[in-house]
Amino acid sequence: MNIPLIDLKAQYNSIAEDLDRVTKEVLSSANYIMGKNVTEFEKQFADYIGVNNAISVGNGTDALVIALKSLGIGEGDEVITTTFTFFATAESISAVGATPVFVDVDKDTFNIDPSKIENKITKNTKAIIAVHIFGQSAKMDEINEIAKKNNLKVIEDACQAVGGKYKGRNIGTLSDVACFSFFPTKNLGCAGDGGMIVTSNDDVATIARALRTHGSGENGQKAYNLLNNITEEVESSAEDANDTIYNPLKYYNYLIGFNTRLDAIQAAILKVKLTHIDKWNERRREISKIYDEELKNTNLTIPSVLKECEPVYHMYILQSEDRESLLNKLKEKGIATGVYYPVPLHLQKVYKNLGYKEGDMPVAEYLSHRTFAIPVYPELTQEQIEYIVKSIKSK
Repeated sequence: MNIPLIDLKAQYNSIAEDLDRVTKEVLSSANYIMGKNVTEFEKQFADYIGVNNAISVGNGTDALVIALKSLGIGEGDEVITTTFTFFATAESISAVGATPVFVDVDKDTFNIDPSKIENKITKNTKAIIAVHIFGQSAKMDEINEIAKKNNLKVIEDACQAVGGKYKGRNIGTLSDVACFSFFPTKNLGCAGDGGMIVTSNDDVATIARALRTHGSGENGQKAYNLLNNITEEVESSAEDANDTIYNPLKYYNYLIGFNTRLDAIQAAILKVKLTHIDKWNERRREISKIYDEELKNTNLTIPSVLKECEPVYHMYILQSEDRESLLNKLKEKGIATGVYYPVPLHLQKVYKNLGYKEGDMPVAEYLSHRTFAIPVYPELTQEQIEYIVKSIKSK
């Protein structure tokens, strides 16, 4: 039996008729940039998360970059974040000219340890990026309390956590601004790259909308006026303006921005998938409960879930003292696995100039030698689940 870590073909096959239909509708419309599908998906996603604004962009990394810039973070600033996450979290901080300041993580949840944040705060600290790693929320009450006390902004990197909850509240509503990724392997993934910024702060949303399209047009002028305390009427785009062919307002620029839009075809695909996400996430939780029960008495460490969290298991992460031999055994049995993350960010060569060394983040370094993911995608069959468990437990 061959079982991939994530089976995108299985997901496609489960909703192929709808995906083929909406894709053909976009292609035949010849409206590929912005337009109806994008605005509709943004509205649906904002309603799903429970925020006032959702601003779609080209990918999750751009979402983080634009979120930081929309909060006014740049050269000379410092942003505190976790060392145990995907590189894009720190890369986005560097991309706006700020410096990432790394903090160690909790051994059980893999999320940033709030007790270690305050001693990293300096006069240059402007924000905290809390990553909801593998689909479980960070301890947001503690993080927000620290931020409020020190006048810091909070950004949720929710790229792995769409649909998750913390104390009954949706991830994405727990900070000043939150960012999501729609990379194909995410719980809610498109057929390419895609990302989303969400916020209930209308001013931040206006700036983000301007930055995603060259700081131009109606949103560019609104953002410019907002940043310069100008009060004046702003011309709106014509209802029949077609961003694919010609929109005259886009030739008037007000900010230095980016070119990072969600394609209309991806928005149409995501509109379909959004109607399934809660069902898919629930299936991930069901599979994870099976793994928890079957593997709890082995020499593996199963994932720990905080009582205040409802995770979405973007990845099901195990820990093993003998990871390599176990991964080799599973490979021989046709079961794909993944190591997340083999090198904590403070030890990445690109950040050598920051002066971190081995031993600075002992928990993350410990986890980097032990953690690995097994398949948990919702299309797994009972036979596949049983085979995975049996293969892990076999001598």
